[in-house]
Amino acid sequence: MTTIDRRTFLTGMAWAAAASALPWDVSGASPAVAGAADTGIIINALGGLSDPNRDSDTLVPNVTPRVLAEARASGLTAVNITLGYVSGADDPFEASVRDIAATDVLVREHAGDLVKVLRVADIRRAKADNKIGLIYGFQNGVMMGKDAKRVDIFADLGVRVFQLTYNPANSLGDGSMAPENRGLTPFGREVVARLNERRVMVDLSHSGERTCLEAARISKAPISINHTGCRALTDLPRNKTDAELKLVAERGGFVGIYFMPFLSSSGHAHADDVVAHIDHAVNVCGEDHVGIGTDGPVTQIDDIRAAQAMLAKEIEERRAAGISAAGERPDTYPFVVDLRGPQQFHKLAQLLAQKGYSSARIDKILGLNFLRFAETVWGG
Repeated sequence: MTTIDRRTFLTGMAWAAAASALPWDVSGASPAVAGAADTGIIINALGGLSDPNRDSDTLVPNVTPRVLAEARASGLTAVNITLGYVSGADDPFEASVRDIAATDVLVREHAGDLVKVLRVADIRRAKADNKIGLIYGFQNGVMMGKDAKRVDIFADLGVRVFQLTYNPANSLGDGSMAPENRGLTPFGREVVARLNERRVMVDLSHSGERTCLEAARISKAPISINHTGCRALTDLPRNKTDAELKLVAERGGFVGIYFMPFLSSSGHAHADDVVAHIDHAVNVCGEDHVGIGTDGPVTQIDDIRAAQAMLAKEIEERRAAGISAAGERPDTYPFVVDLRGPQQFHKLAQLLAQKGYSSARIDKILGLNFLRFAETVWGG
């Protein structure tokens, strides 16, 4: 298994009308689940706990003293980490079970530093105990095979976020780079229903537009787009249209803005681009439905120049594997150059404050909106 197959390909680095029919109450824009004790909670809706300066062929977190120290310095409370199969030669089911088991071992070995997140209470416990909460997630549904009941296996193993597709099409639906934009398959609809039953978060990051809109409409629970940008600002397939953003928010869901090159047509996104995409999403979705999903770790990259050649090689490998997205080029970075390292969340908060955002709104974007959404889906 090559590095590109396992970690670096991820760039490693209106419920109103239907609320009475839903299995739990998600009517209204944002149930008040966050109290004063939740102030300062930072949740990365898609990120990593790893060292980008070290090569790795696994998605299992790389928990070194430096990684933990910089995660704590960043203020990070919890992060949705990608485990399991996304692309490559491994058996999707076996690779996914193996990653979960290995991460469980890691959590046990670092019980003083890490918490496996199963419910919102675990995120609050991580905050109170100065630990990092790990939210187990998938970024491709192919480990389902042809059996939607496999959702039960992974839910019982602690998977709490299930992204239906990666960039290409799969048996559940079309990804953002599938030209046909065919939407969900019948099997995809069956999987969504099963995820609803097991209270697992349905994530439509990387999906095609029709797949996202159809999932938002049929899901009996609100859905998320945990890491994306706004296509109205940068017209690239990995970014979401206003129609997608609006529908997800109207149905009680969550949208996380990433720190990725897709935020700028130049391919070189900056902190101002992140703020612009957050602001646009807030204008479309409302301030109760927008957060962050950086798609990267908080550990600082020591030498960007040294990393540049490796990153260019990874982009070429992604293209050859058919998993690349429009907007990735050999000269692009899978992060925002001036919004990285352990100060990234603090700097973002400062930039949002300079734009006129209140501290309450900033708290929502940095973590409380995801907390509210997660409580709706997972329970307290």
